[in-house]
Amino acid sequence: MRQRLTSRLGRRIAQPLAFASAAVVVLAACSTGGKADGDSGKAGGDGDNGAPAAIVVEPGDAKAKVPVSRKVTVRAQGGSLSSVEVSSPGPGALAGTWSKGKSLWTSTTPLAPGAIYTVTATGEASGGSALNKTASFTTEAATNTFVGEYYPDKGAKVGVAMPVSITFNKPIPDKAAIERKLKVAASPAVEGAWSWMKDRNGKDRIDYRPEKYWKPGTNVTLRMDLAGVNAGGGVYGTQQRVVNFTIGDAVTSTVDVKKKTMTVAKNGKTLRTLKVSTGKKGFETWNGTMVVLSKVPTIRMNSDTVGIFGPEAYDLGSVKWDVQLTPSGTYAHAAPWNEGKFGVINGSHGCIGMSTADAKWFYQQVHLGDPVTVVNSVDTVAVNNGYGDWNVDWESWKKASALH
Repeated sequence: MRQRLTSRLGRRIAQPLAFASAAVVVLAACSTGGKADGDSGKAGGDGDNGAPAAIVVEPGDAKAKVPVSRKVTVRAQGGSLSSVEVSSPGPGALAGTWSKGKSLWTSTTPLAPGAIYTVTATGEASGGSALNKTASFTTEAATNTFVGEYYPDKGAKVGVAMPVSITFNKPIPDKAAIERKLKVAASPAVEGAWSWMKDRNGKDRIDYRPEKYWKPGTNVTLRMDLAGVNAGGGVYGTQQRVVNFTIGDAVTSTVDVKKKTMTVAKNGKTLRTLKVSTGKKGFETWNGTMVVLSKVPTIRMNSDTVGIFGPEAYDLGSVKWDVQLTPSGTYAHAAPWNEGKFGVINGSHGCIGMSTADAKWFYQQVHLGDPVTVVNSVDTVAVNNGYGDWNVDWESWKKASALH
């Protein structure tokens, strides 16, 4: 029986940043021999050609809010810079580049909307005295922002088929701009690629996977540097995330529709071959690889939720040991009402049914991200029906990257 997915695990959505106001002045060392707030340096001849030495920040302490299109520049007037840090509690630190001689630092990371930034810089005047600068400014609040709902969750241990998946709450016209700010690193290292698709709800989604399943024990890190990134049409990101997760044992299951069996293996060693009953004619179980999305010990299955009415309708209030494989409603579960059909007849409405004892055993073996591959059936599961990513060949997968 196919049931509608009502929830997904590991949901983490960033909230928009709080807005604040601040203020822009260019701070410089006083020419009378005194020191301005946050500054240190000599007047007069301490700089080149007798000019006052100073660190100048643009934008500095400002009354007007700063457009996110602005770059931050830090200049050593009559000297050189030693260090520059531009940071915000939400979006994090900005990256930047140095000029030759380190007299100028220019930001390369976009500013995030509605954020307060603090600039801290040190340097040395040409006459040898120390220069220091602290300044802060607030960026304009974006009128339109987006966030990405990502999986798996931070700290999770998942199966070898679990992709990194991000679904966005707003359309993403400039997919290349977003993809450039998404990074996945793995240890041990493995080649992987991003691929764009439309989720089942029509939202823009991007998944990352290796060419083949992850190796057990792999440590994976997702970096989302989306704060201040324009997704197109003035829709700005607000998220800065670092998400670490690990890959567990390789628990793989293969369902043969013709043989009516499911073979379960762990790290290459077969554990058991179970007798099953899959979808009958007109309700065939999806062919191809599906990935475990969730597990619940008991669930109600009502055919109304998946559009099955009339003579084929059903309403079962206590279905045991349910392993969800697709949002469209494919489960592997106990089906005691089909006793006598396991290994003999395919009699379900698309789910993988088995005895209660076998279903409980299977439930205990598998976890989020484990692959279940169906062979000798029809209608391969769609790439966006859960994680049908593995049904796309590698070359086609890479071509769906916005940076291909």
